[in-house]
Amino acid sequence: MEDGNYSKELDVAVRVVHMASSLCQRVQKGLVSTDSAQVKSKEDDSLVTIADYSVQATVSWMLSESFGSQNVSIVAEEDVKTLSKADSAGLLAAVVDTVNKSLAEAPKYGLKSPTKALGTSLIIEAISRCNSVGGAQGRYWVLDPVDGTLGFVRGDQYAVALALIEDGKVVFGVLGCPNYPMKKELLNYRYQYHKTTSKLSPPSMNGWERGCVMYAVKGSGEAWMQPLVGGENKFQWPNSATLIRVSAIDNPALATSCEPVEKANSNHSFTAGLAYSVGLRKKPLRVHSMVKYAAIARGDAEIFMKFASSGYKEKIWDHAAGVIIVEEAGGVVTDAGGHQLDFSKGLYLEGLDRGIVACSGPTLHEKIINAVYASWDSSNL
Repeated sequence: MEDGNYSKELDVAVRVVHMASSLCQRVQKGLVSTDSAQVKSKEDDSLVTIADYSVQATVSWMLSESFGSQNVSIVAEEDVKTLSKADSAGLLAAVVDTVNKSLAEAPKYGLKSPTKALGTSLIIEAISRCNSVGGAQGRYWVLDPVDGTLGFVRGDQYAVALALIEDGKVVFGVLGCPNYPMKKELLNYRYQYHKTTSKLSPPSMNGWERGCVMYAVKGSGEAWMQPLVGGENKFQWPNSATLIRVSAIDNPALATSCEPVEKANSNHSFTAGLAYSVGLRKKPLRVHSMVKYAAIARGDAEIFMKFASSGYKEKIWDHAAGVIIVEEAGGVVTDAGGHQLDFSKGLYLEGLDRGIVACSGPTLHEKIINAVYASWDSSNL
């Protein structure tokens, strides 16, 4: 927290992501099916829940109160189109209720609550305020309120991702992983299935449920992890923060890779062929959301490869926070040509060379990049 220019911003961001993660945990417990009124289809056929809108409103409001709305510019995933539709009255009412319950808890995290409950118009305004288009100039926040919405509604892995960008460069990232299990092997189990069938003792279950928040500042060479604040406990800095570090494994035969669960925007067959050619022998962890970056940063996995299907464009909010945390934990993240990811081009990672490769260290990274060049021309991408 000693980083001069960003210490207050990081302090507030970590607290806000803790708040947002707690909000998501409450919503997920009440979300029993995708037929619920709490879930609406967006125009791109993905799913959005009250958690997406509630987190965006909560983060937007807290940042504006902390730094002044005139000083806060936010790039975020959600707009208010769906909320504005006539058949979304129930969803909007749920968002208003959820946001106010979350904001009422702000003192638990060392932040100020509003003097009275926010009305519908103020909450819509907070969501709408997240309309920055990013770019190469100025300071702006990048928020993915619920990264991995499909994982969220299935009771599986998801993340709350917040990063600060200055003149096109990510300066810090905060990643809330409310369902991140304390044991690597549990990543392969769906959370609700585990929760309803497990006979684990209470200490083990607490370790599973607790979740965590990770964060890192550019150039610090350090990445940190904190447990989520449970029950009536209050956030006390540094809240049991521990340093995390990438795995030392550099032998592909011993390495674990992560890949997206969804096939819609990722070419699993090319990734599988690439993994085989490099010598990866372990079954990949299929994990929703930026939890894949968290797994690498914490040393639970060594490789994340994503090669998007033709026409798909990677959005900056899906990577900014995760990338900097992996890098400061000792890992390497580039596109498939070995170039640094460019967050200065607006909402998308423009100019991305084929795909994204994140590794726990340079040895594995070089092997993956070389294999991409060897395999690309013969692939069906």
